[in-house]
Amino acid sequence: MQGEPLSAISVDVEDYFQTESFARDVRRDDWPTFPSRVVDNTRRVLDIFARHEVRGTFFVLGWVAERFPDLVREIRDAGHELGCHSYWHRLIYSLTPEEFEADTRRAKAAIEAAAGTTIACYRAPTFSITKRSMWALDVLARCGFTRDSSIFPIYHDHYGIVGSPVRPYAIECASATLTEFPMSTFRALRYDFPVGGGGYLRMLPLWFNKFGMHKILDSGRPAMVYLHPWEIDPGQPRIRTRLKSRIRHYTNLAGFQRNLEALLRSFRFGTMSDVIATMPPLSRFAPAGTDGLVPAGAGATTLPA
Repeated sequence: MQGEPLSAISVDVEDYFQTESFARDVRRDDWPTFPSRVVDNTRRVLDIFARHEVRGTFFVLGWVAERFPDLVREIRDAGHELGCHSYWHRLIYSLTPEEFEADTRRAKAAIEAAAGTTIACYRAPTFSITKRSMWALDVLARCGFTRDSSIFPIYHDHYGIVGSPVRPYAIECASATLTEFPMSTFRALRYDFPVGGGGYLRMLPLWFNKFGMHKILDSGRPAMVYLHPWEIDPGQPRIRTRLKSRIRHYTNLAGFQRNLEALLRSFRFGTMSDVIATMPPLSRFAPAGTDGLVPAGAGATTLPA
């Protein structure tokens, strides 16, 4: 693995009952009534990363940071990068710009108060920066974020911008420039396949995830692996919900840690900012409303980059 290109690894720090899969069944007002497992599960992730000598980017839910500030400090003290994963874990395109900005500022303040330091990285709940919510990029820049990892260049019923760049790139917003680190996909048989994170790491064969990671690295770009603390917790309480949500949330929880550790043994990982620092000058784009992204300025290129 020595000399292997560096990829990013990230953790969306949220509890099992806070996912989009259960948004129809679990009211946010009822979150405090559920037995929380986020502290123990995140500590397990920290232990796994320490065992493999890996540093990652932890996108913390503001709701979690307010209630468990010691956990935020544990992540910081272990040498990981902190980021923001919103306060209430709501789909951005379900909000107004004003609602989104209020949620983002509240979450950022909670995480920074717990950590005693500023944060610069953001990830949208359920990757919900899409063509319907391109305005959110300007809000993030206005809130002081300089790096984002919210855009998935695939089609999905909840997220995705088909044809958007597949390697990190710069987005020129009204008030500042954001560096976007998109989620990982690779092309095979003329199709783009998601790989290396969350349900894709749980539900797809390990060989497929490794194959996709190698394809990404061989193309000269870094991968972005992501996970949630609840994914290494097969004993979590079950929530009654519709079949599709049960499949997405519960499939192969028992095998996720094994798959994760296999990737950690096979590839080199660092924080999102570590990886961005190793990259050559980035192609530049601008948000264009419901058209998505368009090339902008010097370094403009044809989509996808």
